[in-house]
Amino acid sequence: MRRVAQTIRLRPEHRDLYLRLHSAVWPGVEAALRAANIRNYSIFLREDTLFGYFEYHGDDFEADMATIGADPATQAWWKLTDPCQEAWADSGTGGNWSDLTEIWHLQPSQGTNQ
Repeated sequence: MRRVAQTIRLRPEHRDLYLRLHSAVWPGVEAALRAANIRNYSIFLREDTLFGYFEYHGDDFEADMATIGADPATQAWWKLTDPCQEAWADSGTGGNWSDLTEIWHLQPSQGTNQ
């Protein structure tokens, strides 16, 4: 399993639209993410900064990301959400989203299911 954390800025003038869109993410977009082995995906907001986290459970990350990018529902979704965002200078795995480097992770205790 691969953990991915990313960040991007939210354009203040598009904040309400972005939040409204994410209050009811399209089923086709969610299906494309699941089909590409994405699990436990969350987006958080602090002021005008978005933070995204997901877990990748597949074997070919680049191919699965390309599959998401080719999905018609996802492409239509991005036409609505991309104008709401402002990329940092260093975009990464998520296109306009910048990757964050994991510096620490709490491992499950031995003998537990967590």
